[in-house]
Amino acid sequence: MTIDSSSAHQIARVLSESLPYIRAFQGKTLVVKYGGNAMVDENLKAGFARDIVLLKLVGMNPVIVHGGGPQIGRLLEQIGKESTFVEGMRVTDRETMDVVEMVLGGLVNKEIVNLINRAGGRAVGLTGKDGDFIHARKLTFARQAPEMKAPEIIDIGHVGEVASIDTAIVDMLVQSDFIPVIAPIGVGEDGQSYNINADLVAGKVAETLRAEKLILLTNTPGVVDADGQLLTGLNAADVEGLIAEGVIHGGMLPKINCALDAVRAGVRTAHIIDGRVEHAVMLEIFTDEGVGTLLRG
Repeated sequence: MTIDSSSAHQIARVLSESLPYIRAFQGKTLVVKYGGNAMVDENLKAGFARDIVLLKLVGMNPVIVHGGGPQIGRLLEQIGKESTFVEGMRVTDRETMDVVEMVLGGLVNKEIVNLINRAGGRAVGLTGKDGDFIHARKLTFARQAPEMKAPEIIDIGHVGEVASIDTAIVDMLVQSDFIPVIAPIGVGEDGQSYNINADLVAGKVAETLRAEKLILLTNTPGVVDADGQLLTGLNAADVEGLIAEGVIHGGMLPKINCALDAVRAGVRTAHIIDGRVEHAVMLEIFTDEGVGTLLRG
Protein backbone atom coordinates (compact mmCIF):
# COMPACT_ATOMS: atom_id res chain seq x y z
CA MET A 1 0.00 0.00 0.00
CA THR A 2 1.33 3.43 -0.96
CA ILE A 3 0.91 6.61 1.06
CA ASP A 4 -0.41 9.69 -0.71
CA SER A 5 1.63 12.87 -0.48
CA SER A 6 -0.74 14.58 1.95
CA SER A 7 -0.67 11.65 4.40
CA ALA A 8 3.09 11.31 4.01
CA HIS A 9 3.57 15.00 4.86
CA GLN A 10 1.38 14.66 7.96
CA ILE A 11 3.23 11.55 9.17
CA ALA A 12 6.60 13.21 8.61
CA ARG A 13 5.47 16.35 10.47
CA VAL A 14 4.33 14.34 13.49
CA LEU A 15 7.53 12.29 13.58
CA SER A 16 9.66 15.43 13.31
CA GLU A 17 7.59 17.17 15.99
CA SER A 18 8.18 14.29 18.41
CA LEU A 19 12.00 14.53 18.33
CA PRO A 20 12.51 17.33 20.91
CA TYR A 21 10.06 15.63 23.28
CA ILE A 22 11.84 12.29 22.99
CA ARG A 23 15.12 14.04 23.73
CA ALA A 24 13.70 16.05 26.66
CA PHE A 25 12.02 13.12 28.41
CA GLN A 26 14.60 10.40 27.86
CA GLY A 27 15.32 8.69 31.17
CA LYS A 28 12.38 10.47 32.85
CA THR A 29 9.59 8.74 34.78
CA LEU A 30 6.01 9.15 33.57
CA VAL A 31 3.19 7.92 35.83
CA VAL A 32 0.02 7.13 33.88
CA LYS A 33 -3.35 6.50 35.52
CA TYR A 34 -5.25 4.16 33.18
CA GLY A 35 -9.02 4.00 33.38
CA GLY A 36 -12.35 4.91 31.80
CA ASN A 37 -13.24 4.04 28.21
CA ALA A 38 -9.59 3.36 27.42
CA MET A 39 -9.90 0.22 29.57
CA VAL A 40 -12.98 -1.25 27.88
CA ASP A 41 -12.78 -0.40 24.16
CA GLU A 42 -10.65 -3.00 22.36
CA ASN A 43 -9.02 -0.54 19.93
CA LEU A 44 -8.24 1.92 22.72
CA LYS A 45 -6.78 -0.85 24.87
CA ALA A 46 -4.48 -2.01 22.10
CA GLY A 47 -3.48 1.57 21.28
CA PHE A 48 -2.70 2.33 24.92
CA ALA A 49 -0.46 -0.73 25.21
CA ARG A 50 1.46 0.24 22.06
CA ASP A 51 1.89 3.80 23.35
CA ILE A 52 3.36 2.56 26.63
CA VAL A 53 5.76 0.20 24.85
CA LEU A 54 6.84 3.02 22.53
CA LEU A 55 7.58 5.29 25.52
CA LYS A 56 9.81 2.59 26.99
CA LEU A 57 11.58 1.90 23.69
CA VAL A 58 12.54 5.57 23.22
CA GLY A 59 14.07 5.71 26.68
CA MET A 60 11.30 6.89 29.01
CA ASN A 61 10.16 5.04 32.14
CA PRO A 62 6.36 4.62 32.16
CA VAL A 63 4.69 3.45 35.38
CA ILE A 64 1.01 2.47 35.14
CA VAL A 65 -1.62 2.75 37.88
CA HIS A 66 -5.03 1.42 36.92
CA GLY A 67 -8.61 1.54 38.13
CA GLY A 68 -11.38 -0.99 37.66
CA GLY A 69 -14.61 0.23 39.28
CA PRO A 70 -16.97 -0.94 36.50
CA GLN A 71 -15.34 -4.38 36.44
CA ILE A 72 -15.74 -4.67 40.22
CA GLY A 73 -19.39 -3.67 39.93
CA ARG A 74 -20.08 -6.28 37.25
CA LEU A 75 -18.57 -9.13 39.28
CA LEU A 76 -20.44 -8.08 42.41
CA GLU A 77 -23.65 -8.10 40.38
CA GLN A 78 -22.86 -11.57 39.05
CA ILE A 79 -22.52 -12.97 42.57
CA GLY A 80 -25.70 -11.22 43.69
CA LYS A 81 -24.11 -8.58 45.90
CA GLU A 82 -25.52 -5.07 45.66
CA SER A 83 -23.09 -2.15 45.34
CA THR A 84 -23.71 0.69 47.77
CA PHE A 85 -22.08 4.12 47.43
CA VAL A 86 -21.71 6.95 49.90
CA GLU A 87 -20.75 10.26 48.26
CA GLY A 88 -19.32 8.40 45.27
CA MET A 89 -17.30 5.87 47.28
CA ARG A 90 -18.12 2.17 47.26
CA VAL A 91 -18.97 0.76 50.69
CA THR A 92 -16.49 -2.10 50.96
CA ASP A 93 -17.14 -4.81 53.52
CA ARG A 94 -14.84 -7.83 53.83
CA GLU A 95 -16.63 -9.81 51.10
CA THR A 96 -16.56 -6.86 48.72
CA MET A 97 -12.86 -6.34 49.46
CA ASP A 98 -12.20 -9.93 48.43
CA VAL A 99 -13.87 -9.17 45.08
CA VAL A 100 -11.89 -5.91 44.75
CA GLU A 101 -8.62 -7.78 45.24
CA MET A 102 -9.67 -10.50 42.81
CA VAL A 103 -10.63 -7.98 40.11
CA LEU A 104 -7.98 -5.28 40.54
CA GLY A 105 -5.03 -7.44 41.59
CA GLY A 106 -5.98 -10.34 39.33
CA LEU A 107 -8.26 -9.98 36.31
CA VAL A 108 -7.70 -6.34 35.39
CA ASN A 109 -4.04 -6.13 36.35
CA LYS A 110 -3.06 -9.24 34.45
CA GLU A 111 -5.04 -8.18 31.37
CA ILE A 112 -3.07 -4.92 31.22
CA VAL A 113 0.21 -6.77 31.76
CA ASN A 114 -0.70 -9.15 28.94
CA LEU A 115 -1.65 -6.31 26.57
CA ILE A 116 1.68 -4.55 27.12
CA ASN A 117 3.66 -7.78 26.78
CA ARG A 118 1.86 -8.68 23.55
CA ALA A 119 2.72 -5.23 22.20
CA GLY A 120 6.41 -5.97 22.76
CA GLY A 121 6.98 -4.62 26.27
CA ARG A 122 7.96 -6.31 29.53
CA ALA A 123 5.32 -5.52 32.13
CA VAL A 124 5.05 -6.77 35.72
CA GLY A 125 1.86 -6.50 37.79
CA LEU A 126 1.85 -5.30 41.40
CA THR A 127 -0.51 -4.40 44.18
CA GLY A 128 0.43 -2.24 47.13
CA LYS A 129 0.98 -5.42 49.12
CA ASP A 130 3.95 -6.45 46.98
CA GLY A 131 7.19 -5.33 48.56
CA ASP A 132 5.22 -3.51 51.27
CA PHE A 133 4.73 -0.87 48.61
CA ILE A 134 1.57 1.12 49.48
CA HIS A 135 0.88 1.78 53.15
CA ALA A 136 -2.77 2.65 53.70
CA ARG A 137 -4.90 4.05 56.45
CA LYS A 138 -8.62 3.58 56.79
CA LEU A 139 -10.65 6.39 55.25
CA THR A 140 -13.58 7.80 57.22
CA PHE A 141 -15.41 11.01 56.63
CA ALA A 142 -17.90 13.14 58.48
CA ARG A 143 -21.33 14.20 57.24
CA GLN A 144 -22.89 17.29 58.77
CA ALA A 145 -26.49 18.39 58.39
CA PRO A 146 -27.98 21.62 59.80
CA GLU A 147 -30.20 19.72 62.24
CA MET A 148 -27.28 17.65 63.60
CA LYS A 149 -25.51 18.75 66.78
CA ALA A 150 -22.34 16.90 65.79
CA PRO A 151 -21.12 15.49 62.46
CA GLU A 152 -21.92 11.87 61.69
CA ILE A 153 -18.78 9.76 61.25
CA ILE A 154 -19.37 7.33 58.40
CA ASP A 155 -17.50 4.04 58.14
CA ILE A 156 -17.40 2.71 54.58
CA GLY A 157 -15.32 -0.35 55.35
CA HIS A 158 -12.12 -1.28 53.55
CA VAL A 159 -11.68 2.02 51.74
CA GLY A 160 -8.36 3.71 52.37
CA GLU A 161 -6.09 6.58 51.58
CA VAL A 162 -2.35 6.58 51.03
CA ALA A 163 -0.38 6.87 54.27
CA SER A 164 3.04 6.41 52.62
CA ILE A 165 4.72 4.86 49.60
CA ASP A 166 7.89 2.76 49.50
CA THR A 167 8.95 2.67 45.86
CA ALA A 168 11.86 0.25 46.27
CA ILE A 169 10.15 -2.49 44.26
CA VAL A 170 9.10 -0.04 41.52
CA ASP A 171 12.64 1.38 41.32
CA MET A 172 14.04 -2.14 40.99
CA LEU A 173 11.64 -2.99 38.15
CA VAL A 174 12.27 0.26 36.27
CA GLN A 175 16.04 -0.16 36.56
CA SER A 176 15.67 -3.72 35.22
CA ASP A 177 13.81 -2.38 32.16
CA PHE A 178 10.35 -3.60 33.22
CA ILE A 179 7.11 -1.61 33.10
CA PRO A 180 5.32 -1.68 36.50
CA VAL A 181 1.52 -2.03 36.38
CA ILE A 182 0.04 -1.13 39.78
CA ALA A 183 -3.35 -2.04 41.24
CA PRO A 184 -4.44 0.56 43.85
CA ILE A 185 -4.69 -1.76 46.86
CA GLY A 186 -2.84 -0.81 50.04
CA VAL A 187 -2.23 -2.54 53.33
CA GLY A 188 -2.81 -0.97 56.73
CA GLU A 189 -0.88 -1.29 59.95
CA ASP A 190 -3.54 -3.80 60.99
CA GLY A 191 -2.60 -6.01 58.02
CA GLN A 192 -5.97 -5.38 56.36
CA SER A 193 -6.31 -4.63 52.65
CA TYR A 194 -7.75 -1.30 51.54
CA ASN A 195 -9.17 -0.16 48.22
CA ILE A 196 -7.75 3.27 47.32
CA ASN A 197 -8.83 5.67 44.58
CA ALA A 198 -6.53 5.06 41.60
CA ASP A 199 -6.07 8.78 40.84
CA LEU A 200 -4.81 9.34 44.38
CA VAL A 201 -2.42 6.39 44.20
CA ALA A 202 -1.08 7.60 40.84
CA GLY A 203 -0.53 11.09 42.24
CA LYS A 204 1.31 9.82 45.32
CA VAL A 205 3.43 7.41 43.27
CA ALA A 206 4.35 10.27 40.92
CA GLU A 207 5.30 12.47 43.88
CA THR A 208 7.42 9.78 45.53
CA LEU A 209 9.18 8.83 42.29
CA ARG A 210 9.79 12.53 41.51
CA ALA A 211 8.19 11.89 38.15
CA GLU A 212 8.47 14.21 35.19
CA LYS A 213 4.76 13.80 34.41
CA LEU A 214 1.52 12.55 35.92
CA ILE A 215 -1.01 11.64 33.22
CA LEU A 216 -4.65 10.97 34.15
CA LEU A 217 -6.80 9.35 31.46
CA THR A 218 -10.47 10.40 31.68
CA ASN A 219 -13.71 10.20 29.72
CA THR A 220 -13.69 13.95 29.10
CA PRO A 221 -11.62 16.22 26.84
CA GLY A 222 -9.95 17.70 29.94
CA VAL A 223 -10.76 20.94 31.77
CA VAL A 224 -13.15 23.07 29.71
CA ASP A 225 -14.40 26.62 30.23
CA ALA A 226 -18.01 27.79 30.42
CA ASP A 227 -18.22 27.70 26.60
CA GLY A 228 -16.91 24.15 26.40
CA GLN A 229 -13.48 25.19 25.12
CA LEU A 230 -10.53 23.12 26.27
CA LEU A 231 -8.19 24.87 28.71
CA THR A 232 -4.52 23.99 28.94
CA GLY A 233 -1.22 25.44 30.17
CA LEU A 234 -2.83 26.15 33.56
CA ASN A 235 -0.99 26.93 36.77
CA ALA A 236 -2.15 26.58 40.37
CA ALA A 237 -3.56 30.11 40.51
CA ASP A 238 -5.54 29.53 37.29
CA VAL A 239 -7.03 26.34 38.70
CA GLU A 240 -7.96 27.94 42.02
CA GLY A 241 -9.71 30.74 40.14
CA LEU A 242 -11.64 28.30 37.93
CA ILE A 243 -12.76 26.35 41.00
CA ALA A 244 -13.89 29.54 42.74
CA GLU A 245 -15.86 30.55 39.64
CA GLY A 246 -17.53 27.13 39.50
CA VAL A 247 -16.05 26.34 36.07
CA ILE A 248 -14.31 23.29 37.54
CA HIS A 249 -16.87 21.29 39.50
CA GLY A 250 -18.38 17.86 40.06
CA GLY A 251 -16.38 14.82 39.00
CA MET A 252 -13.52 16.93 37.62
CA LEU A 253 -12.73 18.41 41.05
CA PRO A 254 -11.04 15.31 42.57
CA LYS A 255 -8.94 14.82 39.43
CA ILE A 256 -7.81 18.43 39.21
CA ASN A 257 -7.01 18.49 42.93
CA CYS A 258 -4.97 15.30 42.54
CA ALA A 259 -3.07 16.86 39.64
CA LEU A 260 -2.59 20.10 41.57
CA ASP A 261 -1.24 18.26 44.64
CA ALA A 262 1.24 16.41 42.42
CA VAL A 263 2.71 19.50 40.77
CA ARG A 264 2.88 21.32 44.09
CA ALA A 265 4.86 18.36 45.45
CA GLY A 266 7.44 18.51 42.67
CA VAL A 267 6.00 16.62 39.69
CA ARG A 268 6.93 18.85 36.76
CA THR A 269 3.63 18.68 34.86
CA ALA A 270 0.29 16.93 35.22
CA HIS A 271 -2.01 16.13 32.32
CA ILE A 272 -5.73 15.35 32.29
CA ILE A 273 -6.33 13.81 28.88
CA ASP A 274 -9.13 12.30 26.85
CA GLY A 275 -8.72 8.52 26.99
CA ARG A 276 -11.46 8.14 24.36
CA VAL A 277 -8.98 9.37 21.75
CA GLU A 278 -6.91 6.57 20.22
CA HIS A 279 -3.21 6.88 21.13
CA ALA A 280 -4.05 9.71 23.56
CA VAL A 281 -0.90 9.19 25.65
CA MET A 282 1.42 9.39 22.66
CA LEU A 283 -0.37 12.43 21.22
CA GLU A 284 -0.19 14.28 24.53
CA ILE A 285 3.52 13.65 25.04
CA PHE A 286 4.88 13.85 21.48
CA THR A 287 2.87 16.66 19.85
CA ASP A 288 2.69 20.40 20.41
CA GLU A 289 -1.11 20.53 20.69
CA GLY A 290 -1.77 17.45 22.83
CA VAL A 291 -5.20 16.06 23.63
CA GLY A 292 -6.01 17.42 27.07
CA THR A 293 -5.23 19.87 29.84
CA LEU A 294 -1.65 20.47 30.95
CA LEU A 295 -1.09 21.75 34.47
CA ARG A 296 2.10 23.26 35.90
CA GLY A 297 2.97 24.17 39.47
